[in-house]
Amino acid sequence: MKSFLSIVLFSLAFIMNAQNNAFQSGEKLVFTASYNMSGLMTDIAQVSMEANNVKTKSGTLLHLKCAATTYKKWDNFFKVRDLYESFINPKTVTPYLYKREISEGGYYKYVKYNFKHKSKTVKSLIRKKSKNFESGFWDRNNTVKIKSGTRDIVSTIYYLRSLDIKKAPIGASDTFTVLFDNKETKFSFTYVKKETINTAIGSKECYKLKISVASDVLKGSNSNFLWLTADENKIPVFAKFKVAVGNGELKIKSATGLKN
Repeated sequence: MKSFLSIVLFSLAFIMNAQNNAFQSGEKLVFTASYNMSGLMTDIAQVSMEANNVKTKSGTLLHLKCAATTYKKWDNFFKVRDLYESFINPKTVTPYLYKREISEGGYYKYVKYNFKHKSKTVKSLIRKKSKNFESGFWDRNNTVKIKSGTRDIVSTIYYLRSLDIKKAPIGASDTFTVLFDNKETKFSFTYVKKETINTAIGSKECYKLKISVASDVLKGSNSNFLWLTADENKIPVFAKFKVAVGNGELKIKSATGLKN
């Protein structure tokens, strides 16, 4: 089962080699997530993305937290409380620990990845609810082999923002790999054009990117797009995505604590 926030995050992902000069501790982005219901785009949830420093024994990591919460009037219909977290090197955006907790309409799932980059492995824990176990949950532990550069979905989104996209020509494309549900999933992106759009934080010149995913999360070859501000912050301000049961949008609502 693909979660609500999974679909939103997959519509934001993009990757290349870079150093982080785009975001910092204290940044918070808030979005409105909408879904097409009976031909009308309807606001159903709030999505937030936060970055904050955390101290560890070996230094300081950046804690990235993405959360989705349905608005109260939709809770009785389909209550969503999703949380995705990644703990990264603040300069290289390399992930060390990833957590994903899904609570949607009675469905529950928890995932934890410990990245071991030297051995190119991830220690994985997946926990689900089950009526067949006394504790109410079953756990599955695995060690997953990964390729060099494989990341979780949250760190991938932030890595995107560290890219020097202005040097890319129109039509440039590439592929990358995200570990999702213990499987390496291939993404591709295409830089479509520069485009100025109106948003809740003002009129913004943006890089328009087309996203394709080699999985059943997103549908359509020309239906999933992301707009990043064409400045040093590269804020995701707008996204369109299509899934098996319809299509949706993600629109920026506020942006605070920006680095540039």
